[in-house]
Amino acid sequence: MNDGGQRRYGPLGRALVIIPTYNEVENIKPIVSRVRTAVPEADILIADDNSPDGTGKVADELVAQDDKVHVLHRKGKEGLGAAYLAGFAWGIEHGFGVLVEMDADGSHQPEELPRLLTALKGADLVLGSRWVPGGRVVNWPRHRQFLSRGGSTYSRLLLGIPIRDVTGGFRAFRAETLQGLGLTEVASQGYCFQVDLARRAVAAGYHVVEVPITFVERELGDSKMSRDIVVEALWRVTAWGVGDRANRLLGRKPS
Repeated sequence: MNDGGQRRYGPLGRALVIIPTYNEVENIKPIVSRVRTAVPEADILIADDNSPDGTGKVADELVAQDDKVHVLHRKGKEGLGAAYLAGFAWGIEHGFGVLVEMDADGSHQPEELPRLLTALKGADLVLGSRWVPGGRVVNWPRHRQFLSRGGSTYSRLLLGIPIRDVTGGFRAFRAETLQGLGLTEVASQGYCFQVDLARRAVAAGYHVVEVPITFVERELGDSKMSRDIVVEALWRVTAWGVGDRANRLLGRKPS
């Protein structure tokens, strides 16, 4: 399927923007409003991990006001990957042709969504990229830039995948792409979840396109980045890379 974008793609179908939340009560209303303005034809699914700050209650209020907004109440904080997997399953079950990953904190600009959806007309997966020409970050400290660039470079080189921003979380998938990634086998979270889906897409031969985005550091609420997330990403990527090389040496298909 990796034909450089030369094959003909079918229509995209309805789009669902999945926004995972945990303690985003200050951000959820503004981000939903911006998404509705930027792509009024798209639906929104708020996947809330039982936020103690009342984010789920605000989500219910938004649902009552707008039939394009939906909420998935989850039992507790299980991580970004689990929230997205639940959102993907919900979207596919409800017949959406496009599933979009997007943060709740405003770091992903809803106004750039149309660019991702336009690119998806000729691709299987589109990544919003900070590290391609035209991409940039705003108000990020140097250590965060180093961590993100370094993580993407390490993953790209070790896994042999031609993606500049492997860890980015602003993405648009065709539903059939997700269905071909073996999502039932995905157990990773955080940065690592994004790397996992990217490597699976490349390994499956899907046509992956990166488009430049402007990533803006959150102004309200607390970052969910933690040492545990970074450590998980490091050991999983290392294990994948070493395992794939070992399989090649033994003449086996990479995992």
